[in-house]
Amino acid sequence: MSMLNGRPEAKSAGMRRALTDYGMVLVLLLLMAVFSILTLKPQSLTGTEAGRNVAERILQQSGSTARILVAVPTGDLDRLFAAGANAVFEQSGATQVTTVIGTPADVRVQLEQMAQNQLLPNAIAVTSASSEWAVFRRYSEPGVNQLYTPATSLWPDFLKAANLLGVASQTAIYAIIAVGMTMVIILREIDLSVGSVLALASVTATVVIRDAGGGVTASMPAIAGGCLAALAVSALAGAINGLLLTVAKLPSFLVTLAMMLVARGSAQRISAQQSIGDIPPAFRWLGGGSLAGVPNPVWLMLLFYLVAHWLMTRTVFGRRLYAIGGNPEAARLCGIRVQWMRFLVFTISGLLAGLGGILLSSRLNAGDPKYGEMYELEVIAAVVVGGTSLLGGDGRMFGTLIGAFIIAVIRNGMNLMGVESSSQSIVLGAVLLLAVMADQIKRRLHTN
Repeated sequence: MSMLNGRPEAKSAGMRRALTDYGMVLVLLLLMAVFSILTLKPQSLTGTEAGRNVAERILQQSGSTARILVAVPTGDLDRLFAAGANAVFEQSGATQVTTVIGTPADVRVQLEQMAQNQLLPNAIAVTSASSEWAVFRRYSEPGVNQLYTPATSLWPDFLKAANLLGVASQTAIYAIIAVGMTMVIILREIDLSVGSVLALASVTATVVIRDAGGGVTASMPAIAGGCLAALAVSALAGAINGLLLTVAKLPSFLVTLAMMLVARGSAQRISAQQSIGDIPPAFRWLGGGSLAGVPNPVWLMLLFYLVAHWLMTRTVFGRRLYAIGGNPEAARLCGIRVQWMRFLVFTISGLLAGLGGILLSSRLNAGDPKYGEMYELEVIAAVVVGGTSLLGGDGRMFGTLIGAFIIAVIRNGMNLMGVESSSQSIVLGAVLLLAVMADQIKRRLHTN
């Protein structure tokens, strides 16, 4: 009978969980829609597509016999613009096409030569940037030198591919650290040291690479050694937190607050309070490289969340964490090694904070003792907004991932809108407060 009675309750709990998860996704999508509308503005085509667009309009209005000048700066997208335009001109059979990829001075030299030969171009293909060059006004004549710029269309700054990839890349570091923080909070604990441990790992990795590995000439084994040293130091910091919590019976708030100060001070001493920049270019691949157009930290984030989801939902480890968070005494009486689990989780939290430090240093190609300031608050906010209860025993990795993206989207959207940092802090504080209030209301409804 108890099993029969339990089935409806299990189904009801599963439905509530699904509604919570899908509700978080809907909130994220709603925020993305709002910021897309608020950042909607005319956007010029770029790259190859822009070049083809301009070339097609020139041919339509001036024909393939016109004298054409392609004048663009030296950026990568500008070169793609020129390549796209020239491809269209070549296909059409246009033969009087001159291309200048350079500065306004380079274009002026070319126009002077064309003016001396009385062969000024009938049409000039330019990007949005080169259309502002004053050199074109000097050689303008009625019906001659008409500038053709890429077409524009309404598109949100928020939904630009570069912006979305940037949001994902920046979120990845917070989200990876939030995996460990989710486990900690499920246990009814807190870890305030993750930001400082990140900084300690950052300077440890870069100092080892610089001093023991050869600096900018360091080999891959030396880079790997620096990263392993950073992970070992960060795991040790987490393990010390766990020991003080379990052996000395100190509150996690005080233990991790002390570690926050110790780790930050250690990072400052190791680095002599200086940024460490003598790093080989190969070190940048882990945090600054990409695979299939997606930044490497995003791939790592997805991998860690898949593994963490499996651990929390399909293994004894996860079931024990939820049991301890729900009722530590009952878990102990059931034979679960409560103190060992706490020690292990805090070690994992420190290790993931160290990985975040390596990724941040790799992305910025430098180590710095100032990295990670206020990260602990950002990470805790992501976990709480994602639905993990500060009272322990309830939370999911999927929710934390969505919570991390909600925080990142809010911050990115406000940056695009030019909202000052103080106002951003107020908004994010309000979001965190609302998340805590929502958790309290949910628990009251559940108990009733």
